[in-house]
Amino acid sequence: MPYEDVPGGKDRPCLVLRVRGGTATVAKITSKYHDERAGVIPLAPGTVADAHGRPSFLETDELREVGVSEFRRRVGVVDPALWDQVRHLAG
Repeated sequence: MPYEDVPGGKDRPCLVLRVRGGTATVAKITSKYHDERAGVIPLAPGTVADAHGRPSFLETDELREVGVSEFRRRVGVVDPALWDQVRHLAG
């Protein structure tokens, strides 16, 4: 996942919203809650296979473009109710 403000990036869980060609549009998942942001969806603890069972947050308000070849592994499939919520927020 590319950093927002400096060159480079790091491994980070994300939700793939769409794939076109060799590029995926993703919403990042973080453990830091930003309650001032309307596009942040809380996820249940353990949703992203965190070894410590911490809660996570899906940020739908700042989408990123990531090359499909950059993905290392697939963690799982999103719950249909969450997917509906994401589609509504991310448009």
